Amino acid sequence: MTPEEHEQILYDEQHYQSFSERRFGLSTPKFLVACGFVLAILFYLGVLIFGNNSLSVLFQLEEYQSFLSDDIENLKTQNAALQKQYFELKELDSDTVPIENGATP
Repeated sequence: MTPEEHEQILYDEQHYQSFSERRFGLSTPKFLVACGFVLAILFYLGVLIFGNNSLSVLFQLEEYQSFLSDDIENLKTQNAALQKQYFELKELDSDTVPIENGATP
């Protein structure tokens, strides 16, 4: 077999092969199935990262939970101070003698 014949055989073989067979070694239907599979996985990963139940939403909710926990601690501190003030005022009010039967002190 001469080099020219060999080149002609290779040229004919490449001429009959599709793009996917030449580049990826897959027939066209297999190539399309593989592309569809890759696109489906990429879509699924996009939903996981950016969707309604995604990782970014999880991080936002964790940040909001931290904010609420800090706010709860702040409100507890304010509540304790207000309760102390209330009980001090209540104690002052209990020192006064109630007036009975219209008598004046």
